[in-house]
Amino acid sequence: MALPFDGAISDFFKNDAPDPVREAIETAKKDSVLDPSYPYDDRMDKKAYEDDLEALQIELVKCLAWVRESGARVAVVFEGRDAAGKGGCIKRVREHLNPRAAGVVALSKPTDRETREWYFQRYVQHLPAGSEMRLFDRSWYNRGVVEHVFGFCTEAQRESFFRQLPEFEDMLVDDGIHLVKIWLNVGRAEQLRRFLDREGDLLKQWKLSWIDVKGLKKWDAYSAAIHETLTRSHTGVAPWVVIRSDDKRRARLAVIRQILSGLDYTGKDHDLVARPDPAISGGPEIWADG
Repeated sequence: MALPFDGAISDFFKNDAPDPVREAIETAKKDSVLDPSYPYDDRMDKKAYEDDLEALQIELVKCLAWVRESGARVAVVFEGRDAAGKGGCIKRVREHLNPRAAGVVALSKPTDRETREWYFQRYVQHLPAGSEMRLFDRSWYNRGVVEHVFGFCTEAQRESFFRQLPEFEDMLVDDGIHLVKIWLNVGRAEQLRRFLDREGDLLKQWKLSWIDVKGLKKWDAYSAAIHETLTRSHTGVAPWVVIRSDDKRRARLAVIRQILSGLDYTGKDHDLVARPDPAISGGPEIWADG
């Protein structure tokens, strides 16, 4: 089977990955968590996960019914390193929701015209109207991290972004949008393990891009950009919630609980929809370089 990008990910694993990362992947058991700093040694039990997921997805259905009836506007921003699990979390959030009311925003490369617009303009048109929920699979935070790491923006453009960002998000919240910002954090070994899995699976190869491949050698640059972005954009009005996603199951449950816990919807099961697991969820202070 031909591997995407001429097997560049496997080549990185064999020849360029740090020794501790390679060793962690080679010696890991199937359900082991690779990052030694993660608070759990193994993935969550599948049956327990599926039971919790079903119950929380019922809560999501109740929540969206309230959103539609009340005219609420909900915007959830999903950010994180490549392979951190953004797509998987969004899939579980939206799986049983009416797609007309709960839409996903996953914008491609800006068009020529969009590059000449106000930076936030292309995102504004995708914000939720009344009775809608919008899930952003990456967002305006591209400028803080990916564009910076790969030189797609100038330092002046990035500084302008950071200057305008607090007021932009303040306006969204002031206008009544319930804004949730989730940063999914994954360790270096786990990220590479997921890339290798995608590289060798015909059903997952589409998830890979040249950005993923080149980004493997830019871990430290990403780390610096992420740390700066979280520090400069974590505000009282629009705080970040960092969720450690080395275990996808626990991360998905934490994401759903984070979304639901901040909404006072009809029929809410407060015991079920508690705050997400504090061992893997918190503010920027729990972000780890991995």
